[in-house]
Amino acid sequence: MSRTTTRLTASVAACLAAGLSVGACAAASSSGSAAGAAPDAGAPVIDAARPPVAYRGTRAVEFGGVRVNVVVDKPARDAVDALVVYHGTVGRDALVPDAAQRTLDEFRALLGDRDDVMIVSVAYPEEGLLFGDNVREAEAALLWVKRAASAELDVRIDRVFLGGHSQGGYLVTRLNTLHEVDGVVANAPGPLDLVYRCGLEERGEEAASATCTRLRATFGTTTTNAEAYASRSLLRFTRGHRSKLLVVQGLADSPIQLRSWPLFRADLEACVDCRARTFLELAGLEHAALFRSPEAQAAFVAFLRAP
Repeated sequence: MSRTTTRLTASVAACLAAGLSVGACAAASSSGSAAGAAPDAGAPVIDAARPPVAYRGTRAVEFGGVRVNVVVDKPARDAVDALVVYHGTVGRDALVPDAAQRTLDEFRALLGDRDDVMIVSVAYPEEGLLFGDNVREAEAALLWVKRAASAELDVRIDRVFLGGHSQGGYLVTRLNTLHEVDGVVANAPGPLDLVYRCGLEERGEEAASATCTRLRATFGTTTTNAEAYASRSLLRFTRGHRSKLLVVQGLADSPIQLRSWPLFRADLEACVDCRARTFLELAGLEHAALFRSPEAQAAFVAFLRAP
């Protein structure tokens, strides 16, 4: 990526926290400065003599006409790697902002002493959507990071990684079949098999969930329309992975997850058009294994450092 790196003043950083672009913030900041040569139209006016500043805040971003909120945690660096992360299921959109903040903090803790990674936590919606439809917002956030964030945040982005937990793991796995990045980390991704999971609910063997209830209202039962459920299951997305992939799975996870995990792993291992795949199974650990295991943390850090 070739571009001139400039540094944000503290006033511009504060303006960014209000959700404006670097160009708009810098133009406002420069309006009261001493007279000098007129800047190029639309170019940010930023004090290059000051060091880069750290920034953390929530922004509404847009790509391809799709809007989504993201939480950005940018270190005081001119150049960074970007880690785009996705939270697990929370059910109600009122809970999503906290989930995005918490997921950012969990991934930041995994990075240890690395101070050269900018994390973008995606506050994707859930409420009122058919399961899997929010891949639209998940994709918009990724494309914003890849194509617009560098200019808006005034930082050079060298590499882009994806990380996700549970439903977030589902989303990053699907995104890996759509876009190439520098690596993808999925912790306990799922649901793996919606035909099986929602079938249990239909037979009264599991409590009803909003996910399956909404699918059933739209498509009918798993008996009458299994394909509608299968087409949204992660078992369907085990081909064409464009980036290297690290999948972490705790072996004390729920019976529903573990019933389909061997099938999912076997299908990914058999893929002939996928980039490198690494699987880390952790005995005795449950759904949040990536965040509870020193072994998983070490694997995560090594994965991001590898060329």
